[in-house]
Amino acid sequence: MNFFDRLQAETAVERNYLLSAPVIQRCIGLGQFSLQEYIAFLTEAYHHVKHTVPLLMAVGSRLPAEKENYREAIAEYIEEELGHQEWILNDLAACGVDKETVRHSRPNAATELMVAYAYDTVMRNNPMAFFGMVLVLEGTSINLATQAADIIQQHLGLPNKAFSYLRSHGSLDLEHMVFFEKLMNGLTEQKDRDDIVHAAKMFFTLYGNIFRSIEQKPLAQAA
Repeated sequence: MNFFDRLQAETAVERNYLLSAPVIQRCIGLGQFSLQEYIAFLTEAYHHVKHTVPLLMAVGSRLPAEKENYREAIAEYIEEELGHQEWILNDLAACGVDKETVRHSRPNAATELMVAYAYDTVMRNNPMAFFGMVLVLEGTSINLATQAADIIQQHLGLPNKAFSYLRSHGSLDLEHMVFFEKLMNGLTEQKDRDDIVHAAKMFFTLYGNIFRSIEQKPLAQAA
């Protein structure tokens, strides 16, 4: 079994935890999704996506010389990811939200914890483990982004300009995942492989908690 297949197989339980989040099940399965939930999703996405490039930079700076090919891959990811947080803010503006209010807001606890774990993984543990987060975020986008955008737009009647983040990531991340699979299958160091599997399991769980926090947020506000 190559490493990419092992990575997919050993994270199946945690992936299912993410995909079974009630808000995802309602959206994809039943077409039930409120404007408030879409705004909450975009808000939390902004609060973790804005850290993608700084995290990638930190990974690149901490890789040793013998992993130069992975540093080059990180540089390509950085180029692709620049400015995506602004796409999210523009989508929010198209939903009638003041994007500057979101820019200066605080994330939910679940989002803050995932971001904190990402930085801790890179700075304290093993920067290569960050590829576990890449698997989770890009793999989830491939499976859900375009489909969810179509369902939400049909249900809420929002304009196309409210979906630049979701629709771009559906196709963009498909290309990324092909590149990612080749990158992972070229990895020979056992510790890096084990750390990436562990990190992916953690990120599936943490990202699943973000979707669960989106479901809970309207209830908390109503209380």
